[in-house]
Order: sequence, then C-alpha cells, then structure tokens
Amino acid sequence: MVDILTHCDDAFLEENGIQKGIMQLVDRRRGLELYDRIGPAEEMSGGSAANTIAGIAALGGRTAYVGKVKDDQLGAIFAHDLRAQGAVYETPFAPADHPAETGRCIVLVTPDGERTMNTYLGVTEFLSPSDIDVNQIAEAEWIFLEGYRFDGPESHEAFARAIRAARESGGRVSITLSDPFCIERHREAFARMLREDVDLLFANRAEILSMYETDDFELALARAAAEIDTVVCTDSENGAHILSEGRRWHVPALPTQVVDATGAGDLFAAGFLWGLTHGYDLESCGRMGNSAAAEVISHLGARPQEDLRKRFLAQGLL
Repeated sequence: MVDILTHCDDAFLEENGIQKGIMQLVDRRRGLELYDRIGPAEEMSGGSAANTIAGIAALGGRTAYVGKVKDDQLGAIFAHDLRAQGAVYETPFAPADHPAETGRCIVLVTPDGERTMNTYLGVTEFLSPSDIDVNQIAEAEWIFLEGYRFDGPESHEAFARAIRAARESGGRVSITLSDPFCIERHREAFARMLREDVDLLFANRAEILSMYETDDFELALARAAAEIDTVVCTDSENGAHILSEGRRWHVPALPTQVVDATGAGDLFAAGFLWGLTHGYDLESCGRMGNSAAAEVISHLGARPQEDLRKRFLAQGLL
C-alpha cells in the first residue's frame, strides 16, 4: 500500500458516508472520487505489515517482506522505501500491463488524531501461493501475518502455504487481526487459524471484542489466552495487556500528543517483535512496543522518523 494522508473534520466523513476509525474497502472509482474531494495530501509508503517490517528493520532486525505491487510509479516508490529502511523486498512486481494498479489507501486524519482508512486493494488483492517463497520463510524465526491481507481470491491459500513453511522449519507464527471489519468478513477463517496455527496474537480492544463476539473485555482476553500461547492486546491510552502461560502483565502507555494514529498498532508490533527476537522478556517487549507506537503517532505517517534504537536507549529499554 501507498498511503495518501490528509486532514479532514468529522463533517467531511459524514458528508461522504464514511464510518470513522475503521478501514473500509473501496473500488478504484470510489477511490478516485474521494481523492478529488480531499484537500492537500502527502503520499507515503504504508501497508500494515510493511510498516511493522520497516520498524523492525529500522531497529536493526533482519527482515523480509512479502507483498504485491505493480510495476508502476507507486509500486517502485513502495519497494524503494522498504529497501531503503533495511528490509528485503522479495516479491516480484506484477506486470506493468496488469489490469489492477498498486494499492493505495486514503487516510483521513481528524483533529482528534483518529485515522479512517479507505483502501483500494489494487494488485495486492491478487497475492497468491506462488508469491510465497518457502525457502525464504524457512529461514525465519517468526513470520508476521496481516489480517487485512485476508481479502483476495487466493489470500487464504497464500497464508496456509506460509504457515506450513514456517512450521516445517521450526518457525513460529504471529498475526495481527488488523480491524473489526476484517474479522466480520472472515470470522470463521480467523477463528480456525487462531486455534490451530498462531503462537502470538496482536489485537486491540475493538478487535478482540469483535473476534470473540462479546462486550466483556476480560472475557475476550481470557478466551484468547485459552487457545493462543501469547496474547498482546493494546488499549489506546490505557497501554497494553500481555497474557502468556497463565501470567499477565499490563504495560502503561507513554504520554504522547497524538497527531496521527496511523501505524500505532503496526509499530507496537515492530517494537514487540524486535524485543522478542532479541531475547527480552515479554514485559520489556511491551514497553518497546509502546515506545515505538508513541513515536509514530506523534507525527503524520506510519513509518518511524526518529531513530528507534536511540529512543529505546534514552528510555532505558536497552
């Protein structure tokens, strides 16, 4: 995804029939219609898992990214940005004559810092099992799956191929639920994956309540912890809850002026996974996640602008 970020007020959302605070899929026509209506905008490489991978790479972790962009201008920008941040971009470009374009997301940021996403999937919808390099995945200690990517005719098969390759090589599987809207569309597939394949779940309060179809936050956490080894649930300004092997930690959020909430969960996962793969305990991983999330919501865009390692050092996290 390439993000197109702009500021608007709540009235704009209402006038255009846009539900605030979630991701909604749009077709190319609707995307162009919204683009014509928004004010000045900034284009930045985005995509949920790509933001996470970029964050881990920025911290010095060894990463690779699997996605799909077209051999067009936005696709070239996306691949360049990811490589420049230290990640390995492995998936070949879709042909320049592919009928779909590189995916883009119009991100509408309201004065309270909340982000509302309008996503044209473009060629990313056509991620397929053939895009999964099993030899590459066999080298991974962890794979990180993005719930948004469940949309697409062959996406579920691509996930299954990646999970199988990781399992066969002794790797572990983490996933982010991404958005309640995704859960509603793919609830059964998510539930089966969580029961059978996932070692580490990332979610926020709204997502975990949706996943377990309850208004009781404690019950949702308990149900998740009963079937997944480690559950990490963020709760906005209330910090993060971590549950693993019968134990639980609460990690307070860092006070931060929220400019743009885009990428908060993505960078939380980046900090957490970097800590986990470098031998830190779960509570410390949560603090790293909160720190990375606080950095990214303090400015526009979903990629870190501050040196995260220096930030962690200054906060006594390393």
